[in-house]
Amino acid sequence: MLPETIKKYFTSRVSIAPLAVFRFLFGFIMLISIIRFAANGWIYELYVKPDYFFTFYGFDWVTPLGETGMYLLFLGMGLAALSIMLGYFYRFGIVFFFLAFTYVELIDKTNYLNHYYFVSIISFLLMLVPANRYFSLDVLRKPQLRRKYVPAWTINIFKLQLGLVYFFAGAAKLNPDWLINAMPMRIWLPARADLPLIGPLLEYTSTAYIFSWAGALYDLTIAFFLLWKPTRIFAYITVIAFHLLTYALFQIGMFPFIMILCTLIFFSADFHQKIIAKISQLGNLLPFDFQASETTLQKEFQLNKNSNSIIGGILILHFVLQFLLPLRFALYPGNLFWTEQGYRFSWRVMLMEKAGHITFNVTDRETNRQWQVQNWKHLTPNQEKMMATQPDMILQFAHYLEGKYQKQGIKDVKITADSYVTLNGRRSQLMIDPNMDLTEQERGFAHKDWILPFNKNQQNWFKNLQ
Repeated sequence: MLPETIKKYFTSRVSIAPLAVFRFLFGFIMLISIIRFAANGWIYELYVKPDYFFTFYGFDWVTPLGETGMYLLFLGMGLAALSIMLGYFYRFGIVFFFLAFTYVELIDKTNYLNHYYFVSIISFLLMLVPANRYFSLDVLRKPQLRRKYVPAWTINIFKLQLGLVYFFAGAAKLNPDWLINAMPMRIWLPARADLPLIGPLLEYTSTAYIFSWAGALYDLTIAFFLLWKPTRIFAYITVIAFHLLTYALFQIGMFPFIMILCTLIFFSADFHQKIIAKISQLGNLLPFDFQASETTLQKEFQLNKNSNSIIGGILILHFVLQFLLPLRFALYPGNLFWTEQGYRFSWRVMLMEKAGHITFNVTDRETNRQWQVQNWKHLTPNQEKMMATQPDMILQFAHYLEGKYQKQGIKDVKITADSYVTLNGRRSQLMIDPNMDLTEQERGFAHKDWILPFNKNQQNWFKNLQ
C-alpha cells in the first residue's frame, strides 16, 4: 500500500480545468507548428525530395507515402490538431495525431529533434486521459460527457514528464566541455554578435560561461520551483525569459513556445479556470458552452477497475523507460558525444558542435576496381551533413550503397570510409576505422567497435580559441 501522502498525487479528486487547458494549448501549438512546417516547404524538402531515408533500427518498414500521400497525411495531422484543440471527436483526433506524427518522425532520423520526441510522448499521454470532458465541443455534442473533477494522476503525469525532460537535460550538461570549457557556447554565442543591445556581450568568454552554468542550473531546478507555489510565478517568468532567449539566439523552431505553453499545467485550477473564462470572452468564435447543470458538472471522471489496471501498467512501463533511456549511454564505452551510442531519446539538447567530412571507398572484389562515392548524388545536403558525424547513419548508408551496387550487378563489394570529425572546436580526427569493411558490420544496439577512440590529448585546444 502506498503512503497517503504519495497516494493523494494519484487518486485525490482535482479540478479538470488544468487538463482541459493543456489539451487546448497543445492542440493550438501543434496546429501552428504544422501550418508553419507546410508553409516553409519542409514536407517536400524532407519527405518527398530525398531518394533515400535513414530509418530507425527496427523500423525499416516505415517509408514515405509519396508526394500526394505525405501532403494528405500532414493535412490530416493539422485537422487532428484542430480536433485536439477544440475537443471535437477528441479520441479519434488524438489517436490519429499520435500515430501520424510518430510515423513521420520515424521516416528519417536525419530529422530527429528532441521536441519531436516530446510531442510524440505528450500526444501518447493525452490518449490516456479524459481531456475532452470539459471546455470542449464534445461536451456540447454530448452533455453527459461533462465532468468537473478527475483523479490527480491525469494531470500529474504531465508534470512528471516535463520534470523529467528538464532534469535530464540539466544532468546532461554536467560534463567537462559544458561546465569547464563552456562549449559549445563559446562557438555559438560570438556568431550572434550582430544582435542589437546584447550582441557585443556575446563575444566575451565570460558570457559563454554564464550561459553554460545558468543553463545547467535552470534545467536541474526549474521543475521544483514550478511545483512550489511560493516560487511558481517567478519560475514561470524564468521559463518565458529562458525560452525566448534561446529562440532569439538559436534556430530551434517551435520548441521554446511548446515548453512555455506546456509548463502552464503547473499552475492551480483557479488559474486555468481564468484562462477558460478569458477564452470564452472571445465571443462566438469558439462555440463552447460553459454553463452546465450541477447534476452533470459535479461528477468525477472514474475508470472501471480493469481500465485502471491497464492504464496504470502502461504508465508504469512508460515512466520506467523514461528514467532508463537517458541512462543507457552508460552501457557503452567511449565518449558519448563522439560515438553517439545512447544519445537520442535522452533529452540531450544543444550540447555539442559537431561537423565532419566523409569519403566512402568502394572496391569490387572480383575485379579489384576501386572508386569513391559522390555522396551528394544519393543524399540531400542536410542528410549528408548529419550522416557524416553519426556512426550508425554511416553504417546504414554503407549498407544502402552495397544494396545499390548489387542491383547493378556488382555482387561483392568492400566499402570503407575516411571520416574526419571535429567535436566542439577540436581539430578533426578520424572517427571510423578506415580499414574496416562496413558491409560486414551489422546494425543494431551493440557497441560499434569500429568507431575509433576519441582523442583525449587535445586538452589545451580551447586556450587558443579566441
